[in-house]
Amino acid sequence: MFTGIVSGIGRIVDAVPAGNGLRLTVQAPAGYLDDVQPGDSIALNGACMTVTSFDAPAARFMLDISAESLARTAGLDAPGPVNLEQALRAHDRLGGHLVSGHVDGIGIVTRFADLGGHHELRLRAPRELARFVALKGSITVDGVSLTVNRVADDADGCEIGINLIPHTLQQTTLGRLSPGARVNLEVDLIARYVERMLAGAAPSPR
Repeated sequence: MFTGIVSGIGRIVDAVPAGNGLRLTVQAPAGYLDDVQPGDSIALNGACMTVTSFDAPAARFMLDISAESLARTAGLDAPGPVNLEQALRAHDRLGGHLVSGHVDGIGIVTRFADLGGHHELRLRAPRELARFVALKGSITVDGVSLTVNRVADDADGCEIGINLIPHTLQQTTLGRLSPGARVNLEVDLIARYVERMLAGAAPSPR
């Protein structure tokens, strides 16, 4: 489990074929791996990955990503910056919201504008995720826990509006976004359970 509070910006420095997927080498900030062990979970742009090996002095770690994961995520198939978050400890503060690290779908940025003091991010979510998005609810974008400030539904899904403060832009990769960019989305975990429970409570058709 994670919280959607990014703890460092890393960089994929190498992505080589391995089996039916890729083996990634990720450069982390200095000291980031001091308490990491093989088998630990680290989220990359919101996708939970398992550390297979690491070089703590060099602040680099390796992981294997399958073809299935590559097909369902964005930004993890080539060198470039990534948001990092280590798994939640039981005694940690829950600063964001409960995040599983399982990407639900891909969003497309439609607007990224400086409004003076903060930025407005708008993105399109696919139809299968739109029902889980609520005004003032939570959504994870590339591993960052954010509050939804606008929802506009249409036949193909919905457009989500989010306000980004300067701190978020400085501490994550979201400041590099531009219209047309693809982002990893994870909807609120509780919303998924609520839908499942309501569906189970519906009477069976005769």
